[in-house]
Amino acid sequence: MMPGYRSRSGASYRGVAAALAANGTALPVIVLSLIGLVAAVLPTFLRIAPNRLLTGEAFNPHMWPLAGGWLLVMATAILPLPGRRWFLVALACLAVIGLPLLAGAEARQILARASPYTRVQLGAGFWLAWLAGALLLLDRLRAMSKAVQAGVWLAIASLLVAAAMAGQFDGLALVREWQAQRAPFATATVEHLRLAAVTLLLALLVGAPLGWWVWRTRRGDGVLVGVLAFLQTVPSLALFALLIAPFAWLAHAWPALGGLGFGGTGAAPAVFALLLYALLPVVRYTIAGLDAVPADAREAARGLGMSRGQLLWRVQLPLGWPVLLAGLRIVAVQTIGLAAVAALIGAGGLGRFVFLGIGQGAMDMVLLGTLAIIVLALASDLLFQGLLALTERRA
Repeated sequence: MMPGYRSRSGASYRGVAAALAANGTALPVIVLSLIGLVAAVLPTFLRIAPNRLLTGEAFNPHMWPLAGGWLLVMATAILPLPGRRWFLVALACLAVIGLPLLAGAEARQILARASPYTRVQLGAGFWLAWLAGALLLLDRLRAMSKAVQAGVWLAIASLLVAAAMAGQFDGLALVREWQAQRAPFATATVEHLRLAAVTLLLALLVGAPLGWWVWRTRRGDGVLVGVLAFLQTVPSLALFALLIAPFAWLAHAWPALGGLGFGGTGAAPAVFALLLYALLPVVRYTIAGLDAVPADAREAARGLGMSRGQLLWRVQLPLGWPVLLAGLRIVAVQTIGLAAVAALIGAGGLGRFVFLGIGQGAMDMVLLGTLAIIVLALASDLLFQGLLALTERRA
């Protein structure tokens, strides 16, 4: 009996493994479903705190319905159902849209019978489940056209924005924190974008010529790139701190610089530090973009009588621009993230909310600054993806 039982059990396991192998796309969905299932049974979908500074009590009134939804996602991934791809897309959209709406509705009900100082915070269970839903949607849309992907995400963003404008999320502590900090938050966002934009422009103006010089002469490749790579290993906080003394000395030695706002703290040392981090990808991608231009194209241009400058502007830059644009995309996302540390030396930006929240023990303020930085980085990445797609289409 026992050998036969093992044989049947082994055969069933092999059958399941063969089914999963035949449907290779099922494995990511199953993993994300398990993550969502764990998040659903966590008690911390929401936290109810007496005020903005205290840690709240765990609250999860919809544990079993949410767990059932993730089990449905897992079953859909395993079973050979017709229209499975679109059904999974619909379930993922339901998670990405429905979870915030569910949290907002619960928050309004809780606050209706609580004191005015009570805060309803989004817990670890919510964030883990929402992240699993977003990754599931990304995975299911990956094989579809760019237009479909953009349409789905635009529709989701429009629905969430419309719900926010209708006040569906006003009961959540994160939204109440934003409402209390609306004016400083807008100012910090503008400062953050200004730091990133100035750094990106300077990185292009400095890094692209350096990359062209390295590619043209093949001198300094090891030294220059090595120095820039070494700078990447310096912790950002240490680099910002190290620049305070020399910039303060420059402002003292040349008062005209101090009159322009150039000093040991503020935007000047912050932009310089961010520029040092941004130069390596710009230089490397400039070299890669120039290397990507076929030698035949360069020889043909020279045969037509083009000068070195005409060859660069009419042939090499148009053909190598997509590669350089990919480097600028990396720089933009990296700079938006690193600019948060600039708040420590008085440069402003969204990092101010992160560090003030840490100092005050207000996690909602920390979350507000962090999520804003993530959104700006994602928006920048999408912008450069669109520019890259437009460039490649014209090419």
